[in-house]
Amino acid sequence: MKLPTAEQMRALDAMAIKRFGIPSIVLMENAGRGAVDTLINNLGDPAGQVVSIFVGPGNNGGDGLVIARHLHQKGARPQVFLLAKADKLTGDAAINLAIVQKLPVPVYPLLKAEDLAEIEELLTTSWAVVDAIFGTGLKREVKGHFAEAIKRINRLACPVLAVDVPSGLDSDSGQPLGFCVQADFTATLGLAKPGLVLHQPGSQFVGALEVIDIGIPPQAVDEAAIQTELLTREVVGRWLPPRKATAHKGTFGHLLVAAGSTGKTGAAALCAMGGLRGGAGLVTLAVPHNLNPILETLLVEAMTIPLAKSTGHLAESDYKAIKHALADKQAMAVGPGLGCDKETVKLVRKLYRETDIPMVVDADGLNCLAMDTGILKKAAAPRILTPHPGEMARLTGLSTAHIQANRLQVASDFAKKHHLFLVLKGAGTVIAAPDGEIAVNTTGNPGMASGGVGDVLTGLIGGLLAQGLSPWQAACLGVYAHGLAGDQLAEENGINMGYLAMEVAHQLPMALEEINNGN
Repeated sequence: MKLPTAEQMRALDAMAIKRFGIPSIVLMENAGRGAVDTLINNLGDPAGQVVSIFVGPGNNGGDGLVIARHLHQKGARPQVFLLAKADKLTGDAAINLAIVQKLPVPVYPLLKAEDLAEIEELLTTSWAVVDAIFGTGLKREVKGHFAEAIKRINRLACPVLAVDVPSGLDSDSGQPLGFCVQADFTATLGLAKPGLVLHQPGSQFVGALEVIDIGIPPQAVDEAAIQTELLTREVVGRWLPPRKATAHKGTFGHLLVAAGSTGKTGAAALCAMGGLRGGAGLVTLAVPHNLNPILETLLVEAMTIPLAKSTGHLAESDYKAIKHALADKQAMAVGPGLGCDKETVKLVRKLYRETDIPMVVDADGLNCLAMDTGILKKAAAPRILTPHPGEMARLTGLSTAHIQANRLQVASDFAKKHHLFLVLKGAGTVIAAPDGEIAVNTTGNPGMASGGVGDVLTGLIGGLLAQGLSPWQAACLGVYAHGLAGDQLAEENGINMGYLAMEVAHQLPMALEEINNGN
């Protein structure tokens, strides 16, 4: 599902009107009728019920007026609270206001904060509230009587339906602009918007999200070249590697993992298991020689290479041995549990620059690279970096708060600047490509916020790379399947905490099978 920015959505509307000849008032009519359907589907028959509709000064307000008319026709008792002077409404919104004013639908002007106090009794009778104050065009902080209206809406006990976006939410970034409506349902128009699905913190205001088809032709969406997409099973399922009956272990690639140090052998084992459970035919761990017995015991399904010159942590002196081991591998994973010893830093940086197969880098591997990001665009082959917000802060020099408030922009800018693929982890993980393509993940839950879960993801993405997926496909499918595995565990056990990283790894085949069965 494409996720257009506010600017792209305006361009889509304009294309539908000018190129395809669809009158703008038809789009508004479709929007209002679809929102009423959402209300009825969630709350039932509105006949005889009071519905309070807050109408703003723009087209979003026009949608609210269409809603008032359709609710009236269905026997409801809509009441409109107009937050702008009637003569300030223009175009289609003005036309719909004129229609409503001819119906037995009360319209109450609310032009200053004090007016809100006078409608308290009217609001207490509401069966539902419709928020049609601001749409996607809002970029300024909400103030004055608009802010007071939003505060009043949020205090009501009845359900709230937001039209297109909850008023006060930046539809691009998902950040509240001062005050924001807390909706129970959002009927978004045409296509979903990035700010509605980003978990930092946009989706918290949205409630149940429904996309309303307002009549924008699919050709218009295709031609708009929208580069941000919501990851769904349908999107990632088409990338699953086929599993022919005649396949053997060599068919599905060989992943080399460089990971682990004293006290962190578990990270290396989890990474390798992620690759194996993700379908890689073979996984080999390159580890310090003194840690090799531990890894051989932890993970009997993987092969190991005890590096003779590395003790306790990987060292640059074993670069030649690792390079030799790479000769028959299709992908490499670097980072989990490595530590940041100065010799390890030298090795990671050299591997990053010179390894000529795709590589995924995580954890301490990222911290080694963060010491000099000038090498990031000097890689010999595609690279996927998988930072959490704290690691991203070290890579960029930006604060974690800034990164979380601007996840799409920060991820995209970094990927384009350094010519790499970026997986910015967290709720609603963002995947960004060097060509500007962006994806937002829809799977995962708070139970995955525990040690080792990210190591599994690193191995999974590496295993998908080894099976021949492109970096973009491996990153998107890996993130989606990883989150789905966590969701399956949460559903099966009735919990969203306390399950282990290795359990997530072992759940991956079931997650991949669910993805496969849906396509």
